[in-house]
Amino acid sequence: MTGSHATPTPTATADDRHRSGLALLVIASCQLMVVLDVTIVNIALPHMQKDLGFSTENLSWVVNAYTLTFGGLLLLGGRLGDILGRRRVFIFGVLLFVFASLLGGLSQEGWQLLAARSLQGVGGAIASPTALSLITTTFREGPERNRAFGVFAGVSAGGSAIGLLAGGMLVEWLDWRWVLFVNVPIGLLIAFATPRFIPESERRPGHFDVIGALTSTVGMVLLVYGFIRASEDGWTDGLTLGSFAAAVVLLAVFIMIERGSKQPITPLWMFRDRNRAGSYAMMLSLAAALFGMFFFLTLFVQNVLEFSPLRAGLAFLPVSAVIAVSAGLTSQLLPRWGPKPFMVVGALLAATGLGWLTLTDVHSSYLGSILGPMLVFGFGMGMQFVSLTLMAVSGVAPKEAGAASGILNATQQVGGSLGLSILVTTFGTASRNEATDQVPKFLEEATPAQKLEFRRTEVLPSPWGAEVLTSGVSSAFVVAACFAVLAALVALFVIQVRPADLARLQGGATPLAAEAEGTGDGGADGPTSGADATRPDPDAPSPDPDDPRTDPDTDRPTKGL
Repeated sequence: MTGSHATPTPTATADDRHRSGLALLVIASCQLMVVLDVTIVNIALPHMQKDLGFSTENLSWVVNAYTLTFGGLLLLGGRLGDILGRRRVFIFGVLLFVFASLLGGLSQEGWQLLAARSLQGVGGAIASPTALSLITTTFREGPERNRAFGVFAGVSAGGSAIGLLAGGMLVEWLDWRWVLFVNVPIGLLIAFATPRFIPESERRPGHFDVIGALTSTVGMVLLVYGFIRASEDGWTDGLTLGSFAAAVVLLAVFIMIERGSKQPITPLWMFRDRNRAGSYAMMLSLAAALFGMFFFLTLFVQNVLEFSPLRAGLAFLPVSAVIAVSAGLTSQLLPRWGPKPFMVVGALLAATGLGWLTLTDVHSSYLGSILGPMLVFGFGMGMQFVSLTLMAVSGVAPKEAGAASGILNATQQVGGSLGLSILVTTFGTASRNEATDQVPKFLEEATPAQKLEFRRTEVLPSPWGAEVLTSGVSSAFVVAACFAVLAALVALFVIQVRPADLARLQGGATPLAAEAEGTGDGGADGPTSGADATRPDPDAPSPDPDDPRTDPDTDRPTKGL
């Protein structure tokens, strides 16, 4: 890796493969640590709630504090690596993630845990995109790099399953704090090994769109806060309305900044292609449903079905398995039929699974009422992960594929947080209404000791509390199913797959590409076709959407103007 020879000896080649393998292990370990953080924490949520006194509505901030900062700063993190050096930035992101994890595990108050989770999100946003970029600078193009990307994708896909199992074991055998402490030794080993096996990348000139990143992130935080506060204090509360107003202002400022920036953190021109914009809209909706399913079912199986943390983690493993199977089948069949059928059917299957979960009540069992809908939902989501990623990067120049996929990833995190806040608002309203009915029953049937405990904690014990929780969870799944139906409608009416797209998926040349080869036209415009269009110079400034000289169908300057 450190030198090149005209005719390398077998020993040098073996040593090179050994170093490449260790470099990949370091990069993949970082991605695994960042990806599994959401699911490993999910299993610990009921125990965090009990120890730190979170309400169910505020408990969602344990998830949102991480995903909002992670998703909001993801694109900025990638830019940091490009400009300052990827290895250097990678190590910094890992160490920041480790430090935040340590602080989170030591938290004694709810606000301390939320602050630590936010800082974790910042570290993850710096480390994760840089880890992906390091593959391109560490591994040679061709089979070696393809294998590395395959391992990276496998780790990303399997992280949720590993997190569920590891979270269950850590919480049951040790304590909920260990779902955060476990990152410390892993992260320190990664930071120690990185300079030994991964070369530094060249720095590239550019500037940081810090204001754009901050306005978008803070705007989304205020939007989520407005929904969650509304669930507790009502829609006419002053802080609720103020949060929504400030969020609208900040997000409008963000759009203005991005439109005027020469190097925007979010290239708005990418949203002008209907397939790509539709993919982002679908990811927003489906991520909301996915985050909601894990959040509310985690509470249900532990608080109502009384599963242990380990049993709860095992209960969710079939979802991860069926997602992997579905994604594999979709990737095999997609070149034949194109992504649109899988996007439509996948969203409808997700909606069906969520609709099935709305029938959940206190008498439900895991095998009779939970496993079936989870499998249907998971199979639908597996179809989406492959097809949405494909549509998001379709038709962009190679140098811009990272930005296109990065926006999709950021959309998943932000959409999940925003959607979860909406579902929590629904949960809060429904559970308060159910509590109004259950409190008189409790006061009539409870023992003196139970009444005394209720006056102290204002928390209804089982079975009355289970009725309240189940009513809120069922109502939340109604809205989650609506999110999935919305995604299906977008897939049906917005996504368009053209013959040229199918030809590309099947490995053939598009008609225009073939024509260009026949005429020898290798001019600046190059072969383009609808969603396959790219700008002639990937390093050129993004076109102005309002510029009349820009062709709205290709996002490229029109000829003769």
